[in-house]
Amino acid sequence: MRKIAKNLKGTVKYRQIVASIKQIGLIEPLVVHREKGSMGQYMLLDGNVRYEVMKDLKIDTVKCLVALDDEAFTYNHKVNRLSAIQEHFMIMKAVKSGVSETKIADALDIDVAQIRKKRDLLVGICPEAVELLKGKKATSATFVQMRKVIPMRQIEMAELMCATSNFSASYSKCLIAATPTEQLVDKECSREVEGLSSIDMARMEREMDSLAKDFKQIDEVHGKNVLNLVIAVGYLKCLLDNARVVRYLAGNYPEILTELQKVSESRMLEVDMDQ
Repeated sequence: MRKIAKNLKGTVKYRQIVASIKQIGLIEPLVVHREKGSMGQYMLLDGNVRYEVMKDLKIDTVKCLVALDDEAFTYNHKVNRLSAIQEHFMIMKAVKSGVSETKIADALDIDVAQIRKKRDLLVGICPEAVELLKGKKATSATFVQMRKVIPMRQIEMAELMCATSNFSASYSKCLIAATPTEQLVDKECSREVEGLSSIDMARMEREMDSLAKDFKQIDEVHGKNVLNLVIAVGYLKCLLDNARVVRYLAGNYPEILTELQKVSESRMLEVDMDQ
């Protein structure tokens, strides 16, 4: 039902899908939903590009996932994209299993040098920083910057990135600029950032140091505070289950009752506890 743009077949992404299906077949099945009132008609919910590739390759039969609901939103909204670290571990696992780097490169339609770059992504990165950034959207350029500092500073950078949800290369460059010289692997390495003077960098270094201390203090008490709030909300829910309490509040303090109900129904604390 979805028309494929004419210029799509000239893109790198399309060529990569073609190369992958040629080399190792279809990995992610198409998702279909049975049309109402029809015996053998199905609507394609996800996999339009893969479907187009298989038509070009004259593949007649393919396994599909049959969805029970006609989803209003495409399945792409539910897909967690691979992070750079996850991609690194997948390549390492494939290599250890005997798959050559050349074959991996052919399957992804990229240069072998790119595969080796992804393979060596975490060289020089301490395990604690890797663990913090696992599953995050940190790019390969971010890890290039992190290699410039000692392991302890790598951990601090990873913590700050997670706290701000900013894993971009530009932010990591700013963190490098704010890193004291003694924490650099190469003491002669330039920390200059375009548009920042030495005075700006010195101020940034002080502010980053203060921010890191504040972050550690918050991190130490955050879990305890959330636990206390969960207990308080649990007690509040018990109170609001009491009809006499609700009637009293509704008759005398309706505004307070409304706010207490909002707090008791909030799911934010559940998310924090899950994390």
